[in-house]
Amino acid sequence: MLYQMHQSYMTAVSPLNAWMQQMQQFSEQPWSPLNYSFAGKTIAATAEVIERFTGVYGKPRFNIEYANIDGNKIAIKEVVVIDKPYCKLLNFQRNGQYSQPKVLIIAPLSGHYSTLLRGTVEHFIEDHDVYITDWVNARDVPLSAGSFSFDDYVDTIIEFSQYLAGDFHIIAVCQPTVPTIVAATVMAENNASYQPKSMSLLGGPVDTRISPTEVNDYAISKELEWFEKNVICTVPNGYLGEGQRVYPGFIQLSGFLSMNMDSHINKHFTFYGDLIKGDGDNAENHRQFYNEYLAVMDLPAQYYIDTIKHVFIEHQLPKGEMTYQGKLIDTSAVTQVALMTIEGEKDDITGAGQTQAAHQILSGIPEQMKQHYLQPEVGHYGVFNGRRFRQEVGPRIKQFIAEFD
Repeated sequence: MLYQMHQSYMTAVSPLNAWMQQMQQFSEQPWSPLNYSFAGKTIAATAEVIERFTGVYGKPRFNIEYANIDGNKIAIKEVVVIDKPYCKLLNFQRNGQYSQPKVLIIAPLSGHYSTLLRGTVEHFIEDHDVYITDWVNARDVPLSAGSFSFDDYVDTIIEFSQYLAGDFHIIAVCQPTVPTIVAATVMAENNASYQPKSMSLLGGPVDTRISPTEVNDYAISKELEWFEKNVICTVPNGYLGEGQRVYPGFIQLSGFLSMNMDSHINKHFTFYGDLIKGDGDNAENHRQFYNEYLAVMDLPAQYYIDTIKHVFIEHQLPKGEMTYQGKLIDTSAVTQVALMTIEGEKDDITGAGQTQAAHQILSGIPEQMKQHYLQPEVGHYGVFNGRRFRQEVGPRIKQFIAEFD
């Protein structure tokens, strides 16, 4: 019912959205009177704000066309090297042959598209062969593809690791830190030849009993059945995934927004003022950020419920109770994979110490192969994007990778 209500709302406001788009196009013409008066600029700004509030935001593009490699501007081509129903392994291939470390960036499957890590990719692409998990919107996955569970997520990481044949490093951002640890454990228990050389875990909920945040409190405030009954929906007709059970992206987005509602409101008032003043740079920065932030995808229902249960309610990994395909795993089996954990001082999504807990859980890794770094003055997104990431976090990860390559 929630999905149908949301769909009906978006259909109802689409004429208003189209009207606001026409007003914007009119205001952008050099002969438009809206360009030459305060009242006109106010009308144009109002039209854009309303258009953005009533718009549908599709999957963004990475738009990484070139990289500066060894002082040369090299063309970049996005190539899908493994195509699975729920996830594609995307490689940013460079024009030419380069002997550089392979990096598998595991993007979160938590509501936003993998393009949220565009800045992360851009940072590593100059001196690494970059791959990323490009998750598919669950509403676009045919019902015939079957369900997708936590174990399926682990299987995906293992399959991609096998493709990269052990000559690579993992960077897991936020939510995938837990399935990454499970996948590393399963590979170690099987003595797989394709284990990663290192894994860097950034801002992930490894042990949410430590410094619990609002997100953690919400997850444990309800019974598991409540989530199944109240936030899981069936994809209606009109989509490729008709009949799929999903956790809708629009519900996840409402949760994201509610956590910092005052900040989002203030940013839109500032955006409105910038449009009226003609501050194009700040206005464009706002557009780019919210084009990405408001683009959300549905999650497979089974995976979402599994994550709530395993990670947030039962804390299976830190308690030594995590299973894979019904069998208890032993995280101490991981001995050959170097470990780096990174946290943000002001992270209000993943609390301080939650990611660092991986060092105790992965007790089989020698201490000389472990590092932890706390980045001052950044929140959750600053751990993997932005100026401090480029200047401080990213270079540390590169140094760590180089040490164990």
